[in-house]
Formats: sequence, C-alpha cells, structure tokens
Amino acid sequence: MNLSTRIATELRGDRVMWAIIVLLALISMVAVYSAVANLAYRNSGGAVNGYILKHGIILGFGLVVIYVGHLLAYTKYSRWAPTMLIISIVLLLLTQVAGTDINGARRWLTIPFINQTFQTSDFAKLSLILFVARAIGSKQDVIKDFKEAFVPIILPVLAVCLLIALADLSSAIMLFLICILMMIVGRVAIQYIVMLILLGISVFSILVMVGSKYPNLVPRAATWEKRIETYFNPAAAQVDDRRQITGAMIAIANGGVIGVGPGNSTQRHTLYSAQSDFIYSIIVEEYGAVGGIALIGIYLLLFVRVIRLVTRSSKAFGAMVAFGIGLSLLLQAFLNIAVNLDLLPVTGLTLPLVSMGGTSTLFTCISLGILMSVSKYIEAVTADAT
Repeated sequence: MNLSTRIATELRGDRVMWAIIVLLALISMVAVYSAVANLAYRNSGGAVNGYILKHGIILGFGLVVIYVGHLLAYTKYSRWAPTMLIISIVLLLLTQVAGTDINGARRWLTIPFINQTFQTSDFAKLSLILFVARAIGSKQDVIKDFKEAFVPIILPVLAVCLLIALADLSSAIMLFLICILMMIVGRVAIQYIVMLILLGISVFSILVMVGSKYPNLVPRAATWEKRIETYFNPAAAQVDDRRQITGAMIAIANGGVIGVGPGNSTQRHTLYSAQSDFIYSIIVEEYGAVGGIALIGIYLLLFVRVIRLVTRSSKAFGAMVAFGIGLSLLLQAFLNIAVNLDLLPVTGLTLPLVSMGGTSTLFTCISLGILMSVSKYIEAVTADAT
C-alpha cells in the first residue's frame, strides 16, 4: 500500500476539509514565524526559534487531536455534552474567584503542577454548542413548545454567556449569536428566539450599568466602554488606544495587491499582538490583498463544506453540531479580520488555526475533530446507500 492510499484510508471524512485543515496549519507556521518578532524581541532578545518550535509542537499535537477526535463516533459527544456543560460552568465560576489576571482580564486558570494557564471560556464555548445541538436534536418532536424545548435551552445559554461576558464580552456575544442561529436552523419558534434576544440585551445592559456604578463587580465594563468610544470617536482617542489598529492599517496599506514578500513585514516589529489578534494584517502586508482574500476564501470554503454536511446529515444532532462548530469558526475568523480592517472595535478574538495560541488552538482542533467525526459518519452512510 503506497503512502497516498494509506493516508486516504486513515483519514476518513470530507477530503476537502482535511486539505483545508492542513493548509491552515501550514499558513499558521509561516505566518507566526514572521509575526512573532515583536514578542521575541520583548521576551527573548529577538530569538524566534523557541516560539516557532513551541507553536509547531502545539499545532502538531492539535492535528493529532483532530485525528483522534474524528475516530470517535460523534454520538459520544452528545452523551458527554451535559457533563461538559456542568464542568464548564464550574470552571467559569472558579475563574471568577481564583483566575489568573493577564492583560487586565481574568479569563485563565492555572493548571496545578505544570504551571500552565487554561482559558476556560474556550471549553465553555464548545460545551454549550454541543449542549444546544443535543437539546435541539432530542426535542424535535416538541421543538415549538416553550416549557419542554425552549426553557431547557435558554437557561444554559444565558448562564454560560453571562459568565463568559464578565471577562470576555466579544466571545460571549459571538457565542450568544451562534446559539440563536442554531435555534433558528433547529426550528425553535421565532417568538421565543426574539424573547431570548431581548433577554440577552437586557442582561448586557444590566452588566454595563452595574459595571459603571460598581467597577469592582464588573471590572471589564470600563474596557468595553473605552474600546467602543475609541472606535466610534477615534479623533478623541489617545494615541496608545489606537496604536494596534493604526499599525494594522499601515500593514494592510503596505501590502498593496501582492504584498512585500514573506518575512519582509515592517509592522511585525511594532504590533504588540502581531502573532495572535493582528496576524491577518501581517499576512496581508506580506502577501497583499491576494493573500488576504485567499485566506478569506479558505474559511468560506470550509463553511460551504460544513453546510454540505448539514444538508446530508440524517441525524439532527449531527447536523446541528456541524452547523454550530462551522459557524463558530467562520464568525471568529470574520470578526478577527473585521477588527484588523478597523470595521469593528478590538475584540481579542484570534484567527482560528492560524494565530499563535495554546488553549484557543487546542479547542479549535477539538472542534475540528468533532466536525470530521460527523463528516466520517455521513460519508459511511452515503457509501452504504450506494
């Protein structure tokens, strides 16, 4: 058996999606190697090899996670969803009480013995998507009923999004939107969805008011307000408040149509988060509008393949979890790109599978493993039918 045949045998599921995953991982290695210069200069005198080695190990481990995840029957994730949701709520509460502050945000727990930080919201986002997919899939017979279908979904959605919002508002809003779209696709009654949207807006308004009056209770409220004011009134903002966005816009302008070439970015030396939040601007500077549009096309192609899974899935849970995960990856990518283009206030969201990161990369890979598990099942059913 030759190598290509062996790989085809081992990697079951949508071949196009597998190719996209590998392509994004390769793009990540090249982009991070170029973008990490500022971080390396601040922390290790300019030596980037240690950072790229660590990123390569994380990505390699992530690809193994995707492979192992795709081997598991996706129905197992449905059974695990309630337990995962309970664990995620406990972890989010623990983060608020004993979490580690990084850059003014309490989003991380430190894992004992290995002294590594763990962003609990990443686990919570995946857990909630799985739970909502399970709830919608198992309640299709009563999906229009308020008490039987809507209440069991709305309470976890509000609880998890509220706990995430205390430290990471952009992730909470994105997750809230994903859950709403999943419910629309899952045929939940529109009047209940409108009710959930109004409840979400009310909860956010209360958070802002409480944060304004009692900043110790919602310490991130001042940051939200500052970022929104900076975005809508840039002329009145301090230079430091716009430094990241200004650097990103300069990078994009430098890139032009075909870019300045790999490794020739100038803004990578000044952008504070060039390897994570603003890696898209570095990609555009080095590869131009052509490279930036191509990357957007890759994410769109991934979502198109996900929609193909949704339409072919005979199981409601499989369709809903594929839609939720696919939508999560696409929205996160587009929100990150929108920030780089100064179309939205700074969010702190990374570019899925491209930005340098630990927890975010790991949970992106876990999500992709679940997605490929659904794909593998659909491919097997289609093969049996023919």
